[in-house]
Amino acid sequence: MSTFFTENAWLVPVLPFAAFVVLTAMGKGLKQSGAWVATIASFVSLVLSLCLASERLSGNAADYSRQYDWIHIGNMKLSAGYEVTNLSTLMLVVVTLVAFLVNLYSLGYMKKDERITTFFSYVALFTGSMLGLVLSDNLLTFYIFWELVGVCSFLLVGFWFQKPEAKAAAKKAFIVTRIGDLGLLIAILLLFWYMPGHALDFTALHNVFHTQSGVITTSITTLIALLIFLGAVGKSGQFPLHVWLPDAMEGPTPISALIHAATMVAAGVFLVVRTFDIFEASQIAMNTVAIIGAFTAIFAAMIGLAQNDIKRVLAYSTISQLGYMMLALGVGSVTGAMFHLFTHAFFKALLFLGAGSVIHSVHTQDIREMGGLGGKMKLTAWTFGIGALALSGIPPFSGFWSKDAILSVAMDKQPILFIVGLIAAFFTALYMARLFFLVFTGKPRENQHAHESPSVMTIPLVVLAVLAVVAGFVETPFNGWLGNWLWGEQSEHNVNGLVMILSAAVALLGLYIGWLTYVKGTIRRDAISSRMPGLLKLLENKFYIDELYRALFVKPLQSLGKALELFDEYVVDGIVRASGYSVSAIGKLNSRLQNGQVQTYALTALIGIVILIVAIAGRRFW
Repeated sequence: MSTFFTENAWLVPVLPFAAFVVLTAMGKGLKQSGAWVATIASFVSLVLSLCLASERLSGNAADYSRQYDWIHIGNMKLSAGYEVTNLSTLMLVVVTLVAFLVNLYSLGYMKKDERITTFFSYVALFTGSMLGLVLSDNLLTFYIFWELVGVCSFLLVGFWFQKPEAKAAAKKAFIVTRIGDLGLLIAILLLFWYMPGHALDFTALHNVFHTQSGVITTSITTLIALLIFLGAVGKSGQFPLHVWLPDAMEGPTPISALIHAATMVAAGVFLVVRTFDIFEASQIAMNTVAIIGAFTAIFAAMIGLAQNDIKRVLAYSTISQLGYMMLALGVGSVTGAMFHLFTHAFFKALLFLGAGSVIHSVHTQDIREMGGLGGKMKLTAWTFGIGALALSGIPPFSGFWSKDAILSVAMDKQPILFIVGLIAAFFTALYMARLFFLVFTGKPRENQHAHESPSVMTIPLVVLAVLAVVAGFVETPFNGWLGNWLWGEQSEHNVNGLVMILSAAVALLGLYIGWLTYVKGTIRRDAISSRMPGLLKLLENKFYIDELYRALFVKPLQSLGKALELFDEYVVDGIVRASGYSVSAIGKLNSRLQNGQVQTYALTALIGIVILIVAIAGRRFW
């Protein structure tokens, strides 16, 4: 069996990095052609990833890794390399496919932007960083690419830096995710300290925590797992570090699809999967992951019900779906988490690109100012509808199968969390019904001259819509192919008819209530808000989490910073300035004394003699 593409998998991330170097070196000189450099590089990376997947699908391909000595000091050696497994292959295909479609879409969406070359260079850097993260064979190189991904997020969220909201969102994303990144860094340092031979590669982690239990104590294992999870919480927007992700919608819409729906935010889930042996060794860590994931799923879904910005509704949907993935990991369903990550990447990228098509046409993001767009933007409406059905979990769309895989395991192991997940599924269908009906149905607005987007923007929508329909069939209750391929063993996803019926029923109920409310008019739109205005205000203001953080952390830290600034200016700098003034004053005094006049020297000597006499004669009185 050929292993050519497996052995040369390093080319997949190198091509986007090369595109970034070319675009950065050439600058604005490339103009529109720079966009094609990045797009072609992402396409070639996609082709290589598909060839790699085809190679590994052809038989029982063995895992492949190649390491290179990086740092060698005495008996300590740090290596850097890449590892190709079925898991990393799956992620390579997802990342390169979404990246290519986003690049293609951006050719139309960003066409008139003056900094289009800079935009595509940032996208290329992000794509290479994400692919490097996926292929990393150890936690140290993983962390390096992890931080590069964070830097790219900062650059892309703040791409339109002339907008104060974009600058604030970029800083917020960078600062909040740093909290999680610090936890991950401490976890890596602890592993370096406690692991035999200071090994940080994922194979060694598996051997120590899975097959050699007891090498590291349970308490240390729990601490390491929770710190790793803190890193995942920051990057994947889980409560309580979720606050950066909705604000990140200030970036260009294609970036919302690439980074904040399909790839970067999934890095936290991927991190937990890669280090899952550590979590399995600590029941406390597993319970923590499950509870945080379940709470995030329902918490974000409730907020999504009351948002009016089309991208923010989808942002809170992303947070909720990532919560589902964490719930799956917490109850031990690694296959369920990766399956939902796989399907979510397609239908959520589809929804964000569809939202971008709408914004590109009507130049507003407020769904209350939209309506009747389905008649003028039929392709966008149909593809967006498919994405909404997949996200809502309507059979046979992909989201139904992946959500069912999670809920089935949750029902068996944590029935309470299953109920929470089921309620979150109902809210998901309800807010997606509200979003779709307000935007695409009803009477068109008189002041809106909507039109369908160009084909370079609609072709990616069609491709993603097809994937949103068919991607779920890789892992069904009747065929556990994906789990078997990923892990080489039968998937834990068994047929559970009750879960399938309940999940489909609550999703259909949510859509039906949305239809009765926003199309039929049978249910008044203010039926709940008129009776409970406080609840609506609470949801519109996102449970006042941002305000709480501002009061507890931001303002006190700003006050501390101001106090330190004043201390630095008046105490530290004051001492320095006083020293300078003192030396200068003494120098001026000496210069006045050393003026060449004998009378001055005689007066100085006389004063000195008087002082000396007083000092000697006064000793008997002291």
